[in-house]
Amino acid sequence: MTTDPETTAPKTADDLFRFLDELKIEHKTARHEPVFTVAESVSLRDEIPGGHTKNLFVKDKKDRFFLLTVEENAVVDLKTVHTLIGAASKVSFGKPEKLMEYLGVIPGSVTVFGAINDTGHNVTFVLDADLMEHDIINGHPLSNDATTSIGRDDLIRFLEATGHTPLVLKVTA
Repeated sequence: MTTDPETTAPKTADDLFRFLDELKIEHKTARHEPVFTVAESVSLRDEIPGGHTKNLFVKDKKDRFFLLTVEENAVVDLKTVHTLIGAASKVSFGKPEKLMEYLGVIPGSVTVFGAINDTGHNVTFVLDADLMEHDIINGHPLSNDATTSIGRDDLIRFLEATGHTPLVLKVTA
């Protein structure tokens, strides 16, 4: 039995850009030095307008996975967020192996754009309501050496085109 490499190799930034182009979604990408934390990315704020994201890849006791995409400085109470997102229990961080398997990214590159790799629909995407007040949302295009800007409504359209219906909820303190 052979496996189709198209289904096993994670998609790249170029694949993401092609997909956005096919959807006729306007996007702009700024390349920069790799950033691994929100603190490291602060210097980019003046260059890149819009809401900048922080992403938390979490799971519940039933191994249901969630990606919480919130504004970069927002605080998420991991002891109570499960009651808001419909998790079966308190959540903990998902393992790097599952992050790569489901979203095709490594820690430090976690992004809502990873939905393009979640062909098995293993992850529930949660967009924080406060973040969604921004007209432009910024995220890594599957690697942390660039930032891609996309319109808020286009982000939802992108997620829906990947087969995900995002939950837009207030999950921050």
